[in-house]
Amino acid sequence: MYLWSGLQHMNQTSMIADETPGDRWNPALYVERHSFVYELGQELIEVVNVQPGERILDIGCGTGQLTAQLAERGADVLGIDISPAMIEEAKNAYPDLAFEVGDASRLEIRQSFDVVFSNATLHWVTPAHDAAQRMADALKSGGRIVAEFGGSGNVRLIRAAICQALEDMGLGQEKFENPWFNPTIAEYVMILSHADLDVTFAHLFERPTPLEGTDGLHNWLEMFTRPYLVDLKPEVVHTVLKRAVEVARDDLFVDGSWYADYVRLRITARTRLLQSQGDDGLSRPV
Repeated sequence: MYLWSGLQHMNQTSMIADETPGDRWNPALYVERHSFVYELGQELIEVVNVQPGERILDIGCGTGQLTAQLAERGADVLGIDISPAMIEEAKNAYPDLAFEVGDASRLEIRQSFDVVFSNATLHWVTPAHDAAQRMADALKSGGRIVAEFGGSGNVRLIRAAICQALEDMGLGQEKFENPWFNPTIAEYVMILSHADLDVTFAHLFERPTPLEGTDGLHNWLEMFTRPYLVDLKPEVVHTVLKRAVEVARDDLFVDGSWYADYVRLRITARTRLLQSQGDDGLSRPV
């Protein structure tokens, strides 16, 4: 139950329904070696153009760094994440802010937000249609979505390296349970449209992202892919990841540094304003 916020109390409560307790994330590894995830999200915060007192729902808040930055700009923010470990870390780091465990595709919100914000999360969330509808339901009339996540072509080379490593070991590509939803602009605009959301901006762009350290790609694979190598013993997974690093080296190790071949989809949208009927019987936007 969401009862309070560090900056401004809300009069209504929100609830997250049907939480998924399974936890696949390592907050320590995330903060220590993958801080670029939230550091790159700082630019997205500027897109929000926070107005003091706005209510913002941060979907996929992780360990809370961007949630805190939104709050610093005067917003009343609720951060949610599917990972209990991430939420625990966020609460420890920012005890005056509100965080809850929740699945973005199964939200039940009892209050309206001015903004739904999401950085580097929606490529994990399926079914995408359900998530879009839940985001729309969380917004007041005229409310807006500001989101960025992995779009079409995201980590194509990394995925290919994992599949090649599995093939090389005689395991078969089906042993990798691809967890990512990476749509084209057209695909995601259609999804949002079905949720009665009007897209106001959409941009798909390459963002080769440096990974920290000489073992940067291996750490990335450990963080983001290990849980999805299904039915493999830990020692086999270790060998697969090691081989995937070898396969990817020619493409992703450049001038002494590892890179992730990110492609991002940045999108903003608004809820459709309620309709009113004129004297002539025609519906018009309010």
